[in-house]
Amino acid sequence: MSDKLHHRLAVEADAPALKALTAAAMAENLKPFLPPELIAASDAVMGLDTTLIADRTYWAVYAGDGLVGCGGWSRRATLYGGDHSAGRSAALLDPTVDAARVRAMYTHPAWVRRGVGSLILRLCEEAAAKEGFSRLELMATLSGEPLYRARGFAALERLEDGGVPLVRMTKRIVTTPAAS
Repeated sequence: MSDKLHHRLAVEADAPALKALTAAAMAENLKPFLPPELIAASDAVMGLDTTLIADRTYWAVYAGDGLVGCGGWSRRATLYGGDHSAGRSAALLDPTVDAARVRAMYTHPAWVRRGVGSLILRLCEEAAAKEGFSRLELMATLSGEPLYRARGFAALERLEDGGVPLVRMTKRIVTTPAAS
């Protein structure tokens, strides 16, 4: 498998592969941070949100033909969670006052710290800026927090959902002026 990453917007037919990647990422990538019972509890508060696929704001990342990551952003109010998670809202955000949401980022366990998450964050930031958003917000797991901090996100609050520790984080979108 090639080490060169490439991406495309996910489509509905990708959902089974994306769900399998999500499950593998949660099962393995959370091990250094959470005991087994909280990794199991993570299934209730995380997962694939197919609304992002329908909204055309969710990417599948590949190395060669292999799916190595996924993630996206949203112009909707839901901050985190999968299709099955409680507390979801499809309400549209106002880019003049609200932060776009970075959502459902997962990296295959064999591909952590190889640029997958950074690529997805760059794609999210660029797309949200094109729609007029000036800030991003996300809900990080403990395994994702170091990446988000390294990419300029700051913690707003620490909380638990179903016993699972989470960190709400934000970042101002920095746009670079176009070259003239």
